[in-house]
Amino acid sequence: MSGDHAHNDSQIESGSRVNDSHKHKDKHKDKEYRHKDHKKEKEREKSKYSNSEHKDLLEKKHRDKEKVRQKDGADRHKDKEKRKEEKMRSFDGKPKKEKENGFARSLLSSLSKCCHVVCFRGVLRPVPRVKSEPDNDGFYHSPKHERSLKRERDDDDSEFMPKKIKIENDKKVKKRKPEEEEDIKPKKKRKDKKGDVADGKKKAKKEPEEKWKWWEEERATDGSKWRFLEHKGPVFAPPYEPLSSKVKFYYDGKPFKLSEKAEEVATFFAKMLDHEYTTKDIFRKNFFKDWRKEMTSEEKGKLTDLNKCDFSELNEYFKAQSEARKQMSKEEKLKIKEENERLLQEYGFCLMDNHKERIANFRIEPPGLFRGRGDHPKMGMLKRRIRPEDIIINCSKDSKHPKPPPGTKWKEVRHDNKVTWLVSWTENIQGSIKYIMLNPSSRIKGEKDWQKYETARRLKKCVGRIRAQYREDWKSKEMRIRQRSVALYFIDKLALRAGNEKEEGETADTVGCCSLRVEHIKLSPEKDGQEFVVEFDFLGKDSIRYYNKVPVEKRVFKNLQLFMENKQPEDDLFDRLNTSILNKHLQELMDGLTAKVFRTYNASITLQQQLKELTTPEENIPAKILSYNRANRAVAILCNHQRAPPKTFEKSMQNLQTKIDAKKDQLFDAKRELKSAKADAKVRRDEKSKKAVEAKKKAVQRIEEQLMKLEVQATDREENKQIALGTSKLNYLDPRISVTWCKKWSVPIEKIYNKTQREKFAWAIDMADDDYEF
Repeated sequence: MSGDHAHNDSQIESGSRVNDSHKHKDKHKDKEYRHKDHKKEKEREKSKYSNSEHKDLLEKKHRDKEKVRQKDGADRHKDKEKRKEEKMRSFDGKPKKEKENGFARSLLSSLSKCCHVVCFRGVLRPVPRVKSEPDNDGFYHSPKHERSLKRERDDDDSEFMPKKIKIENDKKVKKRKPEEEEDIKPKKKRKDKKGDVADGKKKAKKEPEEKWKWWEEERATDGSKWRFLEHKGPVFAPPYEPLSSKVKFYYDGKPFKLSEKAEEVATFFAKMLDHEYTTKDIFRKNFFKDWRKEMTSEEKGKLTDLNKCDFSELNEYFKAQSEARKQMSKEEKLKIKEENERLLQEYGFCLMDNHKERIANFRIEPPGLFRGRGDHPKMGMLKRRIRPEDIIINCSKDSKHPKPPPGTKWKEVRHDNKVTWLVSWTENIQGSIKYIMLNPSSRIKGEKDWQKYETARRLKKCVGRIRAQYREDWKSKEMRIRQRSVALYFIDKLALRAGNEKEEGETADTVGCCSLRVEHIKLSPEKDGQEFVVEFDFLGKDSIRYYNKVPVEKRVFKNLQLFMENKQPEDDLFDRLNTSILNKHLQELMDGLTAKVFRTYNASITLQQQLKELTTPEENIPAKILSYNRANRAVAILCNHQRAPPKTFEKSMQNLQTKIDAKKDQLFDAKRELKSAKADAKVRRDEKSKKAVEAKKKAVQRIEEQLMKLEVQATDREENKQIALGTSKLNYLDPRISVTWCKKWSVPIEKIYNKTQREKFAWAIDMADDDYEF
């Protein structure tokens, strides 16, 4: 008995858990027994008495039960008060006493909190609360009455004695009356950690658009780039807004009011006043010449010397405008952002072959002053405003054609599906054609990249044969063949650009391999301990200097001496060769081969070789990324992808060094704390001190990893100070090499390519296998 009492007492204190499976079965069995016995008793009573007698008897029985209930309730109330007193005494350290019936009453009290209790054949049985219905005695308990009873039970559990009720099937849903639903406030939907609603409905999210896997489709074989093309045309630069009368331009120390056209061009120069361009003679000369074309005859007569022009007040005005934009409120910035988003959605996408594609540059460049690179002869000239009359539109015949601004018309509307551009115009500085094209992540750009790298892979299969042939041609009796073979050797070995013919004086003096002059190379039979050294020094693309000292084979050195005989420094080195002749020869060696393919091939194969040499399994992810950047750097050096050190380089390096020093101090403190914890653990030899030592060890390890990451970052920045990694990564390196390397060494692809680059190379990310070889 004592064991049962203890077991039941534990049940009471744990909230009377009656939801176990065996109790659930007993409950339903008791329900069936109770229902059968009650039914039999009712039938016996009906057989003894008439209907009226039966009713009187039921009323009398009910009154007797009410008296017993009230009496029992009073007794239980007294018992409850006594139990409270005994509980208080037990907290004071005095022994707790219970009466023999204390267990039954406490059980009844606890069970009544979660369910009705009925007495069946002398045994207390819990019955779950359900919707009340008319009982077998003909009495109905309304939901309101149930709520009042619940309040009474909360105040004093001992005063509540439930009647026998009919139990509904557990599978039935509990229904409420309409008046009840009005009283109950709707519950807020609970969300879990992932943001899902408790009832299983997820929060509405903008679903990402399904990516068009164009690389899994068949390509057109008729040379067409698209079947259907529809777009809205370009966004033109906003019209010029004249300056306030408070902002003045001065000539020879006196205010001078400019006409609107002349004022607009003057603002272009004023905005660049702090730049070194405006100090160069060629820039100032070209600007003043073009500015005078926009002046009125009166202005031309008075404004004759640029040195007497004072743009300082205009410059201060634009600086203030720039500062005001930085100080804009969040609401103003949001308004501008929303307008830009609206323009993007309207003009930034086109419909191509039933797919929505992003357009790269849908805005027409505003007017301004041409800068150029290096000492470009046309720097400072006026880039004129592009108008609808200058624009050629390209779209499908069956598409909705873009509409020009009101009161204007396009120069032409074409329907040429053999080209990939959407809009074109001719700029006035160099007469070159400018285009609006699709985004790098589009199918057309992706297909072009894929084809470029596949052509480079085909070159890999036959490059040995081509190299053997141009080596044989070094001994040719024809000078043109010798020049062609030596030029091809430089393009292959040094990844030089081919170099195109240019009109003299029209562009900057930049050259490639085929356009090298005698003055661009120096020959040394021996230099720095090496034989047959060729020293290159010329301006390459974008006026970037190419300087390199390379030991070459003896036959190449002898040929160069031959090519330079009886020539002046300004004469062409390869006077019997140009880019067209070279590419025509390359087409005969391999279909689709040009000088440019060698550059792509050598860049990609160098990356793959360097990654194999530099990456080791023991390295962590930051160290592996450093290895990748070093491999990328080797390619950038090969391709001469240089840059000027950023203006903020020194400051950023100082900040990084400060972080490294602080982390070193933090590591020193952590090691000292670890040493102290170990000494403490030796003395105490308890579990707590052991855990403290483990925690300190982990802290030291974590700080060491953070320090190493910072030091790797500093090394990476220093090595990349004058090297541009992005150009080769985006244009010369087969992205499948990088993707395969990431998969092999478990490096997140996000560490190598940012979001925009991942969109550009989606085809490679999807296509590359773990064992891909260039």
